[in-house]
Amino acid sequence: MKIKKGDKVIVIAGKDKGKSGVVLRALPKEDKVIVEGVNVAKRHQKSRRGGESGQIIDKTLPVHISNVALADPKGGKPTRIGIERKDGKRVRVAKKSGTVIK
Repeated sequence: MKIKKGDKVIVIAGKDKGKSGVVLRALPKEDKVIVEGVNVAKRHQKSRRGGESGQIIDKTLPVHISNVALADPKGGKPTRIGIERKDGKRVRVAKKSGTVIK
């Protein structure tokens, strides 16, 4: 999986198409990522203790990795990711601009 936690991504398909955000968590076994502010659903939560009231919370749900693309560090548009070797280390490179991604 080429997208990691902390990457800025853009949603390219689905109900949130066009939105962007930072990857909060990557789930490589399921090929999904959790992106801040994308695919948010309301969840009803029961009261935990007596006297406390239940509440409705916003929960960010996972998005499939194929529906997001990394935002190019230079232009900010969606780009694919390539892997190159520099100084004996593997580095991720944006295909559009050729910029090395942290």
